[in-house]
Amino acid sequence: MANGYHFFMNPGPTNIPDRVLRAIDRGTIDFTGARFKEIADECLAGLQRVFKTAHPIVGYAATGHGAWEAALVNLFSPGDKVLAVETGYFSQNWGMRGQAFGLEVETLPNDWRRAADPAKLEARLRADREHRIKAVLAVHNETSTGVAHPIAAMRKAIDAAQHPALFLVDTISSLGSFDFRMDEWGVDVVVAGSQKGLMLPTGMAFTAISPKALAATATAQLPRVYWDWRRLLGQGPQQGYWNGTVPVHFFYGLQEALRMLEEEGLDNVFARHHRLAEATRRAVRAWRQNDGPEIFATDPGGQSNSVTAILMPDGHDADAMRQICLDKFNVSLGGGLGPLKGRLFRIGHLGDVNEAMVLGALGAIEISLELAGVPHGRGGVQAAMDYLVSEA
Repeated sequence: MANGYHFFMNPGPTNIPDRVLRAIDRGTIDFTGARFKEIADECLAGLQRVFKTAHPIVGYAATGHGAWEAALVNLFSPGDKVLAVETGYFSQNWGMRGQAFGLEVETLPNDWRRAADPAKLEARLRADREHRIKAVLAVHNETSTGVAHPIAAMRKAIDAAQHPALFLVDTISSLGSFDFRMDEWGVDVVVAGSQKGLMLPTGMAFTAISPKALAATATAQLPRVYWDWRRLLGQGPQQGYWNGTVPVHFFYGLQEALRMLEEEGLDNVFARHHRLAEATRRAVRAWRQNDGPEIFATDPGGQSNSVTAILMPDGHDADAMRQICLDKFNVSLGGGLGPLKGRLFRIGHLGDVNEAMVLGALGAIEISLELAGVPHGRGGVQAAMDYLVSEA
């Protein structure tokens, strides 16, 4: 029997703030009426400030996987070639969807433990003299590995190669958690989901679209109805049409979540995420002693501020430790995905999270490592506390 507060420390979905839950907890309204239009317009304008873009944003009742698909079917024709920058499980899955639609998907290889190399991207694009590559697909923050990738530098690499490829970026586990700048960084399409930094339930996805990307929809031949940006945007500067019944309650919640982000201030939100991430990393570095678990991301500059992935010592099952943590202490952690299943666990420190929640989770993990017989150094929680004291 689980007692007390459930520490949900997964890297998505994330904790839903009480303010958002209370906002959602009311009756629906006519989504064709003026009142809903006011709410939707406020939400879309607020999202533009979070995406840091002046370009239109469309929303769908979907997960982030739906936004992946929307980007593909709106921009490409069968046989088109795209270059997927390998970063981990989610970059691979985005590429697999392209293959399912008849695209030629080339993967730019990369060590999952390190940030993608912009120079390698530039070299590959320079070699594409016929400009067969129609787009570069990249993940800003690879949720499966806890590695953040240099999107601004990748844009510079595309420009240095003088290549016309569209630049598509997944911000599903970075948006609203650490800095992203669509317009300044020259990103053509950005995909995001509701259930991470935006602090909403799972079930809504968003896409920000540059003029260059909108122009590409005119010649794209992949079939699309539900995802068709032209139909959703109509003639207006923002989304004016929806796919069937509008998810009104998501907009109630989004309105409140965006107000919370603006009350705290985005720079303060980013600073809080960095502080909690670094406290977590300090704990893992202490556990690393005695040949214990280690941070999966080997390059400090690429270590994510929204999720820390932790590699277990050889011969020890991360899922067994996670089960102890859940069953005995009511703390839920993310597991390894794909080839990393059973090899690592992931601590999500994004969204509606504070220092006490992180310290409580770290304490439960340190006890669970002991109960699971996993070698580790002691004092991880103290190391996190010492850092937080220094930052207070």
